[in-house]
Amino acid sequence: MSHVTDERETIVRVCDVVKDFRPGFGLRRKRILHGVTFDVHENEIFGFVGPNGAGKTTTLKVLMGLIRATEGSASILGCDVAESEFRHQVGFLPENPYFYPFLTAREILDFYARLSGVPASERARRVDQLLGTVNLGHAMDARLKTFSKGMLQRVGIAQALIHDPKVVFLDEPMSGLDPLGRKEIRDLILSLRADGKTVFMNTHILPDVEMICDRVAIIVKGQIRHQGRIEDFLPEAGRKTDVVLGGLPPETADSLGERFDLKMRGLGDRVELQVAEKDVHQVLDSAISAGAEVVSVTPQRNSLEDVFLDAVRAGGAPE
Repeated sequence: MSHVTDERETIVRVCDVVKDFRPGFGLRRKRILHGVTFDVHENEIFGFVGPNGAGKTTTLKVLMGLIRATEGSASILGCDVAESEFRHQVGFLPENPYFYPFLTAREILDFYARLSGVPASERARRVDQLLGTVNLGHAMDARLKTFSKGMLQRVGIAQALIHDPKVVFLDEPMSGLDPLGRKEIRDLILSLRADGKTVFMNTHILPDVEMICDRVAIIVKGQIRHQGRIEDFLPEAGRKTDVVLGGLPPETADSLGERFDLKMRGLGDRVELQVAEKDVHQVLDSAISAGAEVVSVTPQRNSLEDVFLDAVRAGGAPE
């Protein structure tokens, strides 16, 4: 995930955003967002991750100008989200988009192109180009009521791109898709980054985030628990590497185990060691000097699921 560097321009900035709702007349206000702060950089895929009810959609609604923050500020492309002039540079796919089922893919995109102000002379070319981009060229004249969920998601992404925005917001783009549909959407999102766009992806499907996102923010009970690259969430001292050795003399194994406090288990005529990342070179040098054969060296990677579950279990967040 070295795709993004901190020197890139900040495209989305959320600073100390608080959002209160009143559930009903006469009821006490409930705080949904508690000082949410994060940045999204230029030309990156940013995953906004959290369990249901964590505040993901509320944050996205603030960014889209659909609701106002109680406190704090949010900006996109340097403009406050309350402004409107910059919105022609923003594309948005809601979680449950609705399209007129009796229209074709070509017709619905032409409709959105008109709404988005795409010049008449450009509309047909732009619609055909986008249908090809989302792999729907073969179905451009089919009624939307015949489309699968994955195909409708691709139509939704196409409508978010019809006016060629600089930044695209996707709310749960993988929700309800089968593995093939998820792969198609993942590939499409990666192609957006390759085209120089910035993508903000709001989701709770962790494997997809881990596969394609440059950075993530984890929100739990309205507070940001982690923000950054996944591999940066685990301190270097806590990282482990699995080392499999063949022909390691028992006395050397015992010595290494005591010296480096290793976890080890036998695998037939081989032994697997779990080594702290900082000790790998010393362990390998000692094993090779003792006549052992190095079969494999596999660094363990802290998964997003590990970080996510730790954040959810941490507790202490306001209700």
